[in-house]
Amino acid sequence: MSILNTLSSGHHVVDIDGISQSFHVTGKGPVIVVHPGGPGIHWQYLRMPLLERHFTMVYLEPIGTGGSGQLAEHPHGYTIELFANQLRRFLETLDISNVILLGHSHGGFVIQEHTSGSPDRVSGMILYSSSAVTGNDFMRNAANGIQAFADRHHADGPAVLQAWQSVPKMSSDDDYTKIMRDLLPAYFADGVREKLDLEAFRAGINATILIGNNEPFDARSRLQNLSVRALILTGDHDFICGPKWGETLHDSLRNSELVRFAHSGHFAHLEQPEEFLASVLAFFKAHKLTPH
Repeated sequence: MSILNTLSSGHHVVDIDGISQSFHVTGKGPVIVVHPGGPGIHWQYLRMPLLERHFTMVYLEPIGTGGSGQLAEHPHGYTIELFANQLRRFLETLDISNVILLGHSHGGFVIQEHTSGSPDRVSGMILYSSSAVTGNDFMRNAANGIQAFADRHHADGPAVLQAWQSVPKMSSDDDYTKIMRDLLPAYFADGVREKLDLEAFRAGINATILIGNNEPFDARSRLQNLSVRALILTGDHDFICGPKWGETLHDSLRNSELVRFAHSGHFAHLEQPEEFLASVLAFFKAHKLTPH
């Protein structure tokens, strides 16, 4: 299989151990492979047009979502370990090396899991609105953030709070999609979302229920021995993966830098796009990875 063909602009599908892996390529320059969050949120929300001017952006559709294949036991079996193995096999199948991996939110868990076990093909990680650990403290912190949002915003607050409380009860892809669309205002910084076309963004959100093993994620001990350079990006107003968790990631890694976005929540690539681009360009420059 020729990497020149598989990394040409457009939509591609490759077979990974019997499962179709869909991905989208756009831009020109050093390769960044992008893993979206969720799990189960479809990839389109993570398009980064400014980065596409400088890099070859390879947007994965995680298995179980969009144009990618499903496990036989769908919607069960979608562990972080499974996604990490799929990413490893994707890089091997396309023979991609010296790559930067960018993971957003849950995608950041996948990038950490993959790279802590298989660092050879990875030049760097961009861990965007993510964390090195989840669990009770993580969920309490997120719930407190949702309640704080509801207390501040009497118009959007009730719907956001109801959506958060509905998460454990969702039983279909339509339920999941509706919940994520209703939760959306809480993911943006106050004073910023009003400047964005939130309704268009909301209409583009689609989600597929993917069930893993429900165990808390904790990569801290494994990250301490990882020499791969990392850029950690976090929004100061992110209710779920905010500065506390960015600092935890930074403290867990030997070779990392942390950039905080003062006017962003969970989506700095939309809320502060120029600053987001500048941070990524500076990361490449600092490590002599000259972009196109």
